[in-house]
Amino acid sequence: MATVKIRNIVLGTGLPKIAVPNVGRTETEILTAAETIVTAQPDLMEWRLDYYAAGIADKDALIATAQKLRQTVGDLPLLVTFRTQNEGGVAALADDAYLDLVELIITKRLGDAVDIELFHDEERIKQLVSLAHDYNIVVIMSNHDFDKVPAQDIIEFRLKKMAQLGADIPKLACMPHTPQDVLTLLEATQVVHKAIPNPLITMAMGDLGKVTRIAGQVFGSSLSFGAVSQTSAPGQLSLKDLRNAENYLALHD
Repeated sequence: MATVKIRNIVLGTGLPKIAVPNVGRTETEILTAAETIVTAQPDLMEWRLDYYAAGIADKDALIATAQKLRQTVGDLPLLVTFRTQNEGGVAALADDAYLDLVELIITKRLGDAVDIELFHDEERIKQLVSLAHDYNIVVIMSNHDFDKVPAQDIIEFRLKKMAQLGADIPKLACMPHTPQDVLTLLEATQVVHKAIPNPLITMAMGDLGKVTRIAGQVFGSSLSFGAVSQTSAPGQLSLKDLRNAENYLALHD
């Protein structure tokens, strides 16, 4: 099993690492939230750009905020994500504009890792993955389904497809409606975990899916998302509760 290093953390070994989302809507909110997150000592911070409308409209402002954010978080690894509305984000952005924004995140080194959604133009996705690697930026490729849990073979296909496109870490999140849905996601995770060397990130959302957020080490998911103040997805646990639960379920060789 390969591991992936994001700044000073390693995914794919030991307990799943924990990321905390920063969903500030203004530069002041972003920097204030970052101070709170740093104090809580997660493994990684996810900066959700879809909440930061001013930064999307003004690229110079975005770059300036990113520089201040790096000063605030120091060596805390930073994942930069713009989540589109189709996948649960809060801001609308046309496909070309989304892909251009991802390119800007990479070329201006706004973070240590970038989230690239699977369902966009495949050739452009390949180009962005290659570009990210040229800039030594880790690629987390993602797919989010807030309506349902896809069939097991579809989950497996999507995760493997992300790896084929060059993603360092494939990610899939989905919304269960029954306990069987949760089992489907966990089974698919285990199958793909055995089939490809990449670290994976998977989760089922909502109350039913909470078990998937804490049992990543058992089934093969390498990162979970916890909240310090504001959550960014249904079923997200607090950083403290998530860390305690992961420790309870830790595997000891």
